[in-house]
Amino acid sequence: MIFEPFERFLAAEFQVKYATEAWERRAAARLRRQVFCIEQRIFSGDDRDAVDDVAIPLVALSLMGVAANDVVGTVRIHEAEAGVWWGSRLAVDSDYRRVGALGATLIRLAVCSAHARGCRRFLAHVQSRNEALFHRLAWRTLGHVDLHGHRHAHMEADLAHYPPFSAVETGLHTLARRAA
Repeated sequence: MIFEPFERFLAAEFQVKYATEAWERRAAARLRRQVFCIEQRIFSGDDRDAVDDVAIPLVALSLMGVAANDVVGTVRIHEAEAGVWWGSRLAVDSDYRRVGALGATLIRLAVCSAHARGCRRFLAHVQSRNEALFHRLAWRTLGHVDLHGHRHAHMEADLAHYPPFSAVETGLHTLARRAA
């Protein structure tokens, strides 16, 4: 008997939170390598840099019932100077880019959690192809720069749209909506 091929199972529920477990941090690093080194070829071998030594990683976990199954999205945040926070290395698994708003939820938790920690400005260098998404999420473009051979928008979040949120270990729960 020959079995028909089937699509990979995609979770419909997610928890977006600070990476608190070692396996979550390892899976986030693996996802970043997949996106930035293999898919986009921005970095060779590994995208890790000095920011990782001080950054707080956030993850989007796919849920199977109430149990975390895998890291399907990640971003890191860090305070560069008093009150000035940066977000970077936003990555979502290719199978989950059209399933709901994981990237937007990661961005929201990143900014809201930094806001709870005293953030007065939240900045990011965003790949130009993602600039419109950030505009929809209440960010403004400050200028453009070339980083790692790719054009990026230097952007700032409007903190008025991101209330402080400190329950970051449990984070946010979201249901996926399949995009057409």
